[in-house]
Amino acid sequence: MALARARRDRGIDYWPGFVDALSTLVLAVIFMISIFSVVQFYMAQEVTGKDTALTRLNAQIAQLTELLSLEKTGRANLEELMATFRSNLATAESERDRFRGIAEGAGKAVSEQGRANELATALDNEKQLTARALSQVELLNQQILALRRQLGALEAALETSEKRDRESQSRIADLGQRLNVALAQRVQELSRYRSDFFGRLRTILGNRPDIRIVGDRFVFQSEVFFDAGQAVLKPEGRVEIDKIAAALLELEKQIPADIAWVMRVDGHTDIRPIASAQFPSNWELSSARAIAVVQYMISKGVSPQRLVAAGFGEFQPLDPEKTDDAFRRNRRIELKLTER
Repeated sequence: MALARARRDRGIDYWPGFVDALSTLVLAVIFMISIFSVVQFYMAQEVTGKDTALTRLNAQIAQLTELLSLEKTGRANLEELMATFRSNLATAESERDRFRGIAEGAGKAVSEQGRANELATALDNEKQLTARALSQVELLNQQILALRRQLGALEAALETSEKRDRESQSRIADLGQRLNVALAQRVQELSRYRSDFFGRLRTILGNRPDIRIVGDRFVFQSEVFFDAGQAVLKPEGRVEIDKIAAALLELEKQIPADIAWVMRVDGHTDIRPIASAQFPSNWELSSARAIAVVQYMISKGVSPQRLVAAGFGEFQPLDPEKTDDAFRRNRRIELKLTER
């Protein structure tokens, strides 16, 4: 009897190990499902811009790579757990067979048979747990395979996007080069027409001290067109504008229609303030004078689409001195042939 009791005391208690293994397995499965849900959520986000798409794709690839590494680690842990289950199963089967042999060979009491039955039940429960663990491992394998396919699709999409980006950059560079060449040609053409126009105006207007060329502009003293503090064209000013309008009409016929050009009329005053009911400031006076010149050119047949009126007030002086001569030089109307 003492021998039988000693043999019963050496029985193995598997339940704590089973509970720990099952808890670990459930936590691992919940973790993997959560990770998979997070990945599915991020994959569902749609990118709207090329640069944003590339950034998000790179981030998703990094996350998927990290998740794949974690899943590999989890799978290795599960395989180790399965090996432990199999070892415990083999030990339990050996113990069961040993007890059965003792029960059959020695004709032990019914209590020994009950112990063997308990071991057989525990063995069946362990087999069920093992089958469930194998099922979870298979499910994880399928999820890993799906993640790998998604990773491959993302890598292919990233490669395609990068290829399109390189092609787009190449096309943009080529178009930019062509545009620069075309713009340079247009600027050269407009410069040639500007030179011809200014040469013609120089011939028409003659050598007058109150009309001069400054850079790419014709500069008229305001007194040529207007009385002091006024924006109504004088008769002698209209005569001068008639000459300019005639030359401009001839130029309009010569310049190709695809060249976007305008004649800009700029009004300028000196720094002395004006405060009248009609012109509260030099802004209003300079703008009104430029508009008056433009409107008269339009009345002579010049296309409004080719004219621009601008008022600069006293803020673009030619001469910073505060003398009568400087004031006179700064009161002016400028004509500039430029791009639109």
